[in-house]
Amino acid sequence: MSQASWNEYRPGQAFPGVVGRTTDESSPAWPQPVRAVPGTPNVLLIVLDDTGFGQFGCYGSPIETPNLDALAAGGLLYSNMHTTALCSPSRSCIMTGRNHHANGMAAITELATGYPGYNGQIPFENGFLSEMLLQHGYNTYMVGKWHLMPSEQESAAGPYDRWPLGRGFERFYGFLGGDTSQWYPDLVYDNHQVEPPATPEEGYHLTEDLVERAMSFIADAKQVAPDKPFFLNLCPGATHAPHHVPKEWADRYRGRFDDGWDAYRERTFARQKELGVVPADAQLSPHDPDVLAWESLSPEARRLAARMMEVYAGFLSHTDHHLGRLLDFLKETGAFDNTLIMVVSDNGASAEGGVTGTTNELQFFNNAPETLEESLARIDEIGGPATFNHYPWGWTWAGNTPFRRWKRETYRGGVSDPFLVHWPAGIRARGQVRNQFAHIIDMVPTVLDVLGIEPPPTIRGVTQSPLHGVSFAHTFDDAGAASLHRTQYYEMLGHRAIDHDGWRAVCPWPGPSFEEAERAFGTPITMADLDDLDAHHWELYHVDEDIAETRNLAQEHRGKLIEMIALWYVEAGRYNVLPIDGSVLQRIMTERPQITEARTSYTFRPGTQTLPAAVAPRVLNRPYSVTAEVEIPPGGAEGVLLCQGTTAGGWSLYLKDGHLHYAHNYVQRTLHHVASSESVLEGQHTLRFEFEPTGAPDIAHGKGAPGRAQLYINGRLVGETDMPVTTPIAFNPGGMACGTNPGSAITPDYRAPFRFTGTLHTVTVDLSGDLIVDAPSEMRMHMARQ
Repeated sequence: MSQASWNEYRPGQAFPGVVGRTTDESSPAWPQPVRAVPGTPNVLLIVLDDTGFGQFGCYGSPIETPNLDALAAGGLLYSNMHTTALCSPSRSCIMTGRNHHANGMAAITELATGYPGYNGQIPFENGFLSEMLLQHGYNTYMVGKWHLMPSEQESAAGPYDRWPLGRGFERFYGFLGGDTSQWYPDLVYDNHQVEPPATPEEGYHLTEDLVERAMSFIADAKQVAPDKPFFLNLCPGATHAPHHVPKEWADRYRGRFDDGWDAYRERTFARQKELGVVPADAQLSPHDPDVLAWESLSPEARRLAARMMEVYAGFLSHTDHHLGRLLDFLKETGAFDNTLIMVVSDNGASAEGGVTGTTNELQFFNNAPETLEESLARIDEIGGPATFNHYPWGWTWAGNTPFRRWKRETYRGGVSDPFLVHWPAGIRARGQVRNQFAHIIDMVPTVLDVLGIEPPPTIRGVTQSPLHGVSFAHTFDDAGAASLHRTQYYEMLGHRAIDHDGWRAVCPWPGPSFEEAERAFGTPITMADLDDLDAHHWELYHVDEDIAETRNLAQEHRGKLIEMIALWYVEAGRYNVLPIDGSVLQRIMTERPQITEARTSYTFRPGTQTLPAAVAPRVLNRPYSVTAEVEIPPGGAEGVLLCQGTTAGGWSLYLKDGHLHYAHNYVQRTLHHVASSESVLEGQHTLRFEFEPTGAPDIAHGKGAPGRAQLYINGRLVGETDMPVTTPIAFNPGGMACGTNPGSAITPDYRAPFRFTGTLHTVTVDLSGDLIVDAPSEMRMHMARQ
């Protein structure tokens, strides 16, 4: 029987067949499968990370991005697209078509607080594009960075309703958090953790792996249902730190950035004018006071900074290369022309490398930057598996040419980003620039408009909220069409701005002094602060005539400024922006509700999944113990008992050469190590590590609590050392793992994964502060050290 002759009915309709006493007097009918309208286009969203307005080749950059440039040449380049200034908030807008505070995503999920706009939990009434397209016969795939759920929900305990498969994606392969090593990524496949399929020594790199997986997802379905459209949300880790790339890609740029970031800006800006990306009469924003003049750097500092940019450029070109493999795959399968492709970055280029850059971004998040000499000693390792590198502020500023400032701030350098649209079957225009104002909340409405789909009134029984964005599909073939998006607010970590009809008001936090802003970045905003900011520190720009915010018109147009400030508060009230919160460190260190009651004892077993930092016991700056129950076979055993972190920083308790060891990697700056004076012999043993603080942490200067580390075998003190400094804030990336060190090795004393070869029954972390008191043993140890 052919499909055309089947009698079908939709769910909810009355059964149209006949049911008699037997099949010979009955006629069947089938529930109708969900099928897309014939000819429906595929949808491919490519979301890059921390890539600035002036970093694609087609946006004037000297960085080679031939495949992205080809999309621009065969489609449209938008010069006036806006984001939120930070990743999770922007990604929530891209997925829902709603503003980020309305999504509960005021900032990254690690900074969630207990207010509706800030709790990190995207309401189910704000449906995802994946959930919408599932209802219309699409396959839906999420590949790469997620970062769209509370960090406390990233463990195997769930809940899973905010994981990709819980929000409308049928398949997922990628990482759940904000960043990960490109060489040793924290990978999740659908709803479970997996190890990378190869090692860096075997040629592994995350970007290549993600593209391979994306192609396999599409091919798997197409061989069964070749006409079924797909929605692929591809979110590589690039170009977020760490800037990891094979050395040969970085070496392609050897010497090409030796003239510095000012020269990069001038060349890129001139090229942007040639390409029509910026108006011919545009003015380049002035030199940022926080960025050192290139000529003021020592020759060694310039050499380091240039190499960091070579690595970044190689990383972006390498990413472009693998995106090109995906595009070639779509061409080979005949899907390319009828695939609506949108490429965007989630915010401006990132300044998290600090003024000099770093070989380890974890130092930035722990307020413990390395010295220039320390960075130079590792210059040949930058971009490789042993680093977690990020370039300096100067390249950030240059990467956002022609705008001022960067990610986390609401000047245009933080919120104006590259955006490409390509769809040969649906757009006649080729290689044109579009200057209409748009915001990433407009992407969902535009996709739905193109597909002829109305936003669904309900998803899985949940009544849906209205979309906040508007379609810009009418601009595809009409360069002169007016933008339908007239007003857009911004707030990020206390920085505020608003766009309205070609005018832009900006209020930096804590004030107009850039030096002060970076020094005080992340402190809470009081009511007195807010009153002063609103009265004295808003700036006003006519961006229709001054795209790079070079002329502050606040004094000349005071009435317009007051109107814009009032409009910001209207939008803030509408979208859950209040209360304004400028804190960062306070939010990072705030404990949030967990799915279980608070406790002081955690028990781990080998073979279980790694615990993300948000649900692992918090051992920093406090007394704690780690107790392992083991059985050592004849001939001995070795391996990790419990560890947390990666080569970028962390700690590990392990057996090696018959002895018990503890190592604390202080953000790759110092390695504290202690080994037992006695061997761990055959048989059952209780192995224990204790940490007792001997002073207070100095978090403002990147120093965790100093303390005494002690090792015990069956209750006997067998080793101790004093640690003058420990990690103050976080061990991320990486998690807490039992019986193995997944990813990169925390200490050079062993080679990961260094799985334990004996029998490991349990490992218990105790945070109660109850430590062993054995004065005679301690005295003997102290005497032995004399």
